[in-house]
Amino acid sequence: MISRRGFLGATAAAVSYGALPAMAQQQPIRIGMLTIKSGALSAGGRQMEDGFRLFLRERAERIAGRPVEFIVADTGGQPALAKTRAQELVQRSGVQVVVGPVAAFEALAINDYLQEAEVPFLCCSAAAEDLTQRRQNPWFVRTSSTSAQPCHPLGDYVARELKYKEIVAIADDFAFGQEQTSGFQRTFEAAGGTLVKKLWAPLNVADYGSYISQIGEPDAVFAAFAGANGLRFLRQYSEYGLKGKIPLVGSMTTVDEGVLHSMGDEAIGIISAGWYSAALPGEANERFVAALRKQTGVDPGFYSEGAYSAGLALEHALKAVDGKIEDKQAFMNALRKVDIKDDPRGPWRLDSYGNPIENIYIRKTERRDGRLMNTVIKTYENVSQFWTYKPEAFLAAPVYSRNEPTKL
Repeated sequence: MISRRGFLGATAAAVSYGALPAMAQQQPIRIGMLTIKSGALSAGGRQMEDGFRLFLRERAERIAGRPVEFIVADTGGQPALAKTRAQELVQRSGVQVVVGPVAAFEALAINDYLQEAEVPFLCCSAAAEDLTQRRQNPWFVRTSSTSAQPCHPLGDYVARELKYKEIVAIADDFAFGQEQTSGFQRTFEAAGGTLVKKLWAPLNVADYGSYISQIGEPDAVFAAFAGANGLRFLRQYSEYGLKGKIPLVGSMTTVDEGVLHSMGDEAIGIISAGWYSAALPGEANERFVAALRKQTGVDPGFYSEGAYSAGLALEHALKAVDGKIEDKQAFMNALRKVDIKDDPRGPWRLDSYGNPIENIYIRKTERRDGRLMNTVIKTYENVSQFWTYKPEAFLAAPVYSRNEPTKL
């Protein structure tokens, strides 16, 4: 018979030698998600949760042989509340990894806390550039992209292949919209185009009329919106008579599948770029799309697929450490080395900064079989967050913002 003291000693010894005791195998892996359930970005928040819950259901709520406890917290889309909710997840709920949040300003608000607490931070939506650039957190990895990453190929494509010379940009006036616009500007102007004007709309604006009236007569308009804002802007753009007169090109989230189902003909013909499309061919994506359609009634997009990717990254890392998430450093090392082949969006791997190197798809919104979809018309393979620039040169420049880059 083994005494309680002897049992505890043997258990400690097993942990110290890297074995996971049978009792520990039955302890749940505690995963916390930060999401938004109200306001302009709530559609993305719901879709993010849907994508991760689908991943867990497909695995009967178990990863690497261990049960999963999934805890969701609503940030309200407020940076201060996001930090409070992150602290509650870690200190009260004892989560071992944080997934999310939706918005860049939320991720920036919680990053320092999670770094100090040494909690793995698996970001599946928030795309703030500097989180994988100048403000690296060794406990942070991202499964989506930086804000500008899909917009670099788009700017190049629009200038070189669509031959547009002058473009006016309109975007949400927060970090995500600003950084997307800056990335588009950099490559569009490097390829010979000119961004003649930038219009910034508050995140919760209801009427875009005063902004649309300032567009003038460029070759095209670049639109960068998140959540339901793309839906509202495109409707008003059409109502003001610009649809069919001035072409629109857009960021990934402007015509994201999560809101595309609520759009009409105003979305047809828009060229956009992103790391995912529900129209991508392949068995993995067809299964994923069918499962989300059955669950939610709509196609998956940016937020749901980014969260599903986070689940895949988590699974690959946990399998690499035999489920031992308690060994935080070993788990984090494995997470930073993930090289995903079986994702519905296509293959991707992490760079040394913790951000995906991935395919970026140029897409055209079309109606097929009664459904709006983003048909892929060109693929840029293995796109880095630094585009074609050397990381050292890219990082020597100021971070993308409302005013950076200036005219090139």
